[in-house]
Amino acid sequence: MSDTPFGFGLPPEEPENGDEGKKKDPAGGGQGSGGNPFGANPFGFGGLPGMGGPGGANNPFAAMFGNLNPNDLGAAFQQLGQMLSYEGGPVNWDMAKQIARQVVAQGTADGVKDASVGPAEKSAVEEAVRLADLWLDQVTSLPSGAGTAVAWSRAEWVEATLPAWQQLVDPVAERVGSAMGDVLPQEMQAMAGPLIGMMRSMGGAMFGQQIGQAVGALAGEVVGSTDVGLPLGPAGRAALLPLNIEAFGKDLGVPSDEVRLYLALREAAHQRLFAHVPWLRAHLFGAVEGYARGIKVDTSKLEEAVGQLDPTHPEQLQEALQQGMFQPEDTPEQKAALARLETALALVEGWVDAVVHEAAKSRLTSADALRETLRRRRASGGPAEQTFATLIGLELRPRRLRDAARLWASLTDARGVDGRDGLWEHPDMLPTATDLDDPDGFVHREHLDFSELDKMLGEAAKGEGPEDGDAEK
Repeated sequence: MSDTPFGFGLPPEEPENGDEGKKKDPAGGGQGSGGNPFGANPFGFGGLPGMGGPGGANNPFAAMFGNLNPNDLGAAFQQLGQMLSYEGGPVNWDMAKQIARQVVAQGTADGVKDASVGPAEKSAVEEAVRLADLWLDQVTSLPSGAGTAVAWSRAEWVEATLPAWQQLVDPVAERVGSAMGDVLPQEMQAMAGPLIGMMRSMGGAMFGQQIGQAVGALAGEVVGSTDVGLPLGPAGRAALLPLNIEAFGKDLGVPSDEVRLYLALREAAHQRLFAHVPWLRAHLFGAVEGYARGIKVDTSKLEEAVGQLDPTHPEQLQEALQQGMFQPEDTPEQKAALARLETALALVEGWVDAVVHEAAKSRLTSADALRETLRRRRASGGPAEQTFATLIGLELRPRRLRDAARLWASLTDARGVDGRDGLWEHPDMLPTATDLDDPDGFVHREHLDFSELDKMLGEAAKGEGPEDGDAEK
């Protein structure tokens, strides 16, 4: 996966005929660098004129398309046709879904292929989520948010989470897509209508390719629907991926049922938070949209690419995109939105970390080890963070997660479960980024303030003011 946001690239093509897909000529349409069946050139245009391609001197078709066999040539034209015919929004989501499914079908780097979830795995997930909810009832005042518990294959995770990815990515893609038509002088835009339309179509397809690759790769590593700290799945549905849970716990030396149960606790805790804090989802997704509004496009690079663009060689635009043309700039708007998002995500993950640890520490012998494993996974820039950064240009700060977990634990000690969870009633009541730097100060300050508020609310509920109370005495 490219480190630069919007570093678009085509995914490997899924073989249609089993082993036959492995027998392609490596010099022609076989697997090239990065697993691309079209080699380093994503559109299969090998041996361009003047580039000394094989057979270019005598065969004009070979000069243009290199040694592609007919199957690869057809696939190349099909991909190109999809790119040029797309007329939808800023992202070709049909292409994204298709490519994500192809990536999933190919399996992960360790050779593990996706598989349908069997009855025994479904039952194990349902039982783990049910037990997790019972344990969480004792450590949080928020009721269960999981109406159902489901076990997903990787392909099912892709299908279920694409609507959320669309909400996250479209604002960024819209801003970038509009820039593609703005680089020409206004008097030329009417004359260049077909070119602008082609560019936007290709941009939507290229976004679809990049997102499909990223989501497909992420599907091979996530263990549930909330790994990125955002509600990616349908509301009220706690989901776990048995195949990925098995891979996650493979080398930990922890019984598989404990690994499953600990991850079920985390999934169920996220579901409670998103189900019973109605403003939270809009707050998080709104921060992403705010970030997108602040994106600036390097128009000089885009102008240069448009000036040199040859419609017969659309791969030139892809190469320009891969050079970081759309690298977001640090504007004040983006910094403010990023700060809001990072703090909110830290508070979500910190709360989940704290309540799950409280529920598991006396029941699971491996609770401490599993907690630290997951923390390190996040701190080392795990797959969720990398995918998030690639798709949207946002990088999370795992350091804040530990700070937030410590703050929530301190609040529990000082104010109890109800006092801690009551802070989720309104975003203005939550700790800020500054408070994460001084959790003890926040706990002490908020404890005093909320005690006075509780007293006032209690007196109001009884229908008596301070004077009435004194009179009764």
